[in-house]
Amino acid sequence: MNGQAMTTTPASMTGALQILSWVCRIAAAIILLQTLFFKFTAAPESVYIFTKVGAEPWGRIGSGVVELIAALLLLTPRFVWAGATLALGVMAGAIVSHLTLLGIEVQGDKGLLFALAVTVFVVCAVTLYLHRRQLPMIGWRL
Repeated sequence: MNGQAMTTTPASMTGALQILSWVCRIAAAIILLQTLFFKFTAAPESVYIFTKVGAEPWGRIGSGVVELIAALLLLTPRFVWAGATLALGVMAGAIVSHLTLLGIEVQGDKGLLFALAVTVFVVCAVTLYLHRRQLPMIGWRL
């Protein structure tokens, strides 16, 4: 295995790209972490959403745990790729749920939750692209 695949910052990443990476990672982590309070305290909005998609309470709590892990991994240089991948998966599920079951606007939020999910998805996609060389087994080829 090529040693470059496990470095914390790929040698080819310039200072500007490193800054972009940190901005994307911090933005995603902040959004993911701030929603945990609502999920873990069974806030009425969260209970409504997960009831509507047929996943209350296990889906609410489970997605909160996965989002917490993703946020922590995004802020851990060696595991950025894992955090971005986890967050992409959870946000893809949230986006699909909004488009198929919930609607863009949920309980008068003017689309805020949908916009936050799309934001996290986009910044994690950028992050994963920037850190693609860290991907186990295939990263050194990218």
